[in-house]
Order: sequence, then C-alpha cells, then structure tokens
Amino acid sequence: MKTILHIAKYYFPYNGGIEAVTRQLTEGLTDYSNVVICFSGDRETAEELINGVKVYRIGVQAKVLSQSIAVKYGRMLRHVINMYHPDLVHLHAPNPFVYPLVLRALPKQTMLVLHWHSDILAKGVFYKMILPWENRILHRADLVLATSPVYMEHSPQLMKVQNKVRVLPNGIIADELNPHKGDDKRIANIHKHYSGKTLVLFVGRHIPYKGIEHLIRAERYMKQNVQILIAGTGPETEYYRKLAIGRERITFLGRLSVNDIRCYYRAAEIFAFPSINKAEAFGVALAEAMYCEAVPVTFTIPGSGVNWVTLNGQTGLEVPLADDVAFAKAIDKLVADKQLREQMARAAKERVEELFTDSVVLQTARAIYNELI
Repeated sequence: MKTILHIAKYYFPYNGGIEAVTRQLTEGLTDYSNVVICFSGDRETAEELINGVKVYRIGVQAKVLSQSIAVKYGRMLRHVINMYHPDLVHLHAPNPFVYPLVLRALPKQTMLVLHWHSDILAKGVFYKMILPWENRILHRADLVLATSPVYMEHSPQLMKVQNKVRVLPNGIIADELNPHKGDDKRIANIHKHYSGKTLVLFVGRHIPYKGIEHLIRAERYMKQNVQILIAGTGPETEYYRKLAIGRERITFLGRLSVNDIRCYYRAAEIFAFPSINKAEAFGVALAEAMYCEAVPVTFTIPGSGVNWVTLNGQTGLEVPLADDVAFAKAIDKLVADKQLREQMARAAKERVEELFTDSVVLQTARAIYNELI
C-alpha cells in the first residue's frame, strides 16, 4: 500500500477549515496508508492513532504573528520521513514555518503536492522574510492544488506556476448533514423558540475577515421579521457582542455540536456569509448551509472562491463588498419572496451535490494521487 504523509498546521479534534480537509482526505482515502505530522496544541510532543490515521503532534514553544514555532519539528519530520518513506507528501499551505524544513528533509525522489488553501495576505516585513521560501516550495512542488478555479486564476503566487495547478474543491461531509433521527423535533423547537421568525444564520470563527460586524450593522436596515443567529466563537466574540447590545433580533449561539449545527442549518431559511476578503478562499460552512437548503447572501470578494461556490442569482444573492444596506436588502428580498427562496434553496443543494460532497471530492483526489504515484 502506498503511503502519503500529510503536513498540516493542526489536526482533528482541532476544528478549522484546513484541518477538516486534511481529515477528510486521510480518513476517506483508505486505499492509501495515511500519516499526519502537525503542531500540538501545547508544548508536548505526542503520537496517537485517530480512526486508523497515525498522527504526530509536535510541541510548540512559541507563536509569532499567529505562526507556531516548534524546536523539534525538523528532527521529527526527518524521523517520520525515514520511518515511513512516503511515496507522496501532501503539504497544506499556508504553513510557512515548515517550508524550509520540508525542503531540507524531503528526498529528491519523493513527490510533493502543495495544497494551496489561501494566500498569505499580510505583506509586511514578515512576509518579505517568508516569500523566498514560499517561492522555493512552489518550485519544488510536483503539483499544486487550488480550492477553486477563481483562486487559481487570481492568486499572484499561483500565477507563477499555472502549468502545474489543478483544482480540488473543499468537500462537505454529507452524512453529518443529512437528517438524523429526532432532527424534525429539534428543528421544530428552534422555530418555536423564535416565534416563527425567519431565521438568518451565521456559522464560523469570530475573526475579522469573516465580516460579522457587517451582518450586525446590516440588521438595523432589515425591514422583514427576522432573527439573526450567530454561531461560533473566537477572539472577536466580545467585540461583536458589545456591537450588538440592544439588538433584540441578534442572538449569539456560541460553539455548537455537529448535531446542533446540522439542525440550525436546516432550521434557517437564509445563510448570512459576510466574509470580506480572500482569506476566505472557499467557505466550507457556506457549502454546508447550501446543502441544507439555507439560501446564502454573500459579498462580492475579488479573487475568492466564495462567489464560485455560490452563484449570484442562481443559488443565492451577492451584493457589493462591505455594503451593509445592500446586504440587508438582499436578506429582505429572500424573506419576502418565498418562491424565489425555495427555488434558490433547491439549486444550492444541487450544486453542492454535484461538486462539493466528500464522495465527489475524494474521487477527484484519488484520481490525482493515482496519476502522480
């Protein structure tokens, strides 16, 4: 059996977009032996077996500009490569700390796939230090995976290596989102709790590029009878709570379980996705909501795959970037026009079923791996 070594920042049970994609590939492609090396959530280095996947977590000594620094990483990477002799290394980017370590440790004959989840948007002194290593890892890669054709065509870095870029969209785990026993009752209770209001849902980390403050500010312009539900947590949560003080139509749900998220997706008629820059390269939560037939409202984000995942006027509505009034009007339009909303909900689910379910994405990934090794 061929062996694939995945290099990611973190791994399950850590929750994040890149971590979800890494787990989906490692657990889904069972015709390969999958190994993961990543950072630990603390200073301890550990090994564990998770659902058949061997995971090496490297203890972190410090963080610089959100980048983990691990003294033992280089030695452990060489150790893992020498132990497993992987046929292919799948490096999830951005992860700039490990670029020079991978370049030093990787044997010349070992294939390297660079999974380009997003550009590094910061362009200060730190990025100038990273850029030479980023260029070298792009040059060394045998194949580069972009999460959407839009990102492939607009990323300044991917433009340099267009001849070896392929598209592998992120996938949603359909089984986790399909109706489970007891969901009907839970969904009915959610509707009952909010007295029959039209539910507008946000799901995601509370960080600046997610644009949550635009959703909160847009609420004051909404004329329809809505309730805005904001799920998730993050470093900006308290700021957003203060911004929403006195807004009775805004409720913070906190961190939700997989079962809760599924029911809220299905209870909501509209999914608010107010991300504001291409740090939001794809939008897994967006695809999940579409699969559950919550119609999305998004901003136009130049260079992002968001406006490829959902299509304006077909699967949802798209408005000018950071235009709070337009965002509110789009939500009002969907609330008022049930026929339009139901039409878009069906189209949204069909698009995800065609392109973004785990089974479809894994089939594409398997074909790419088989071509390389």
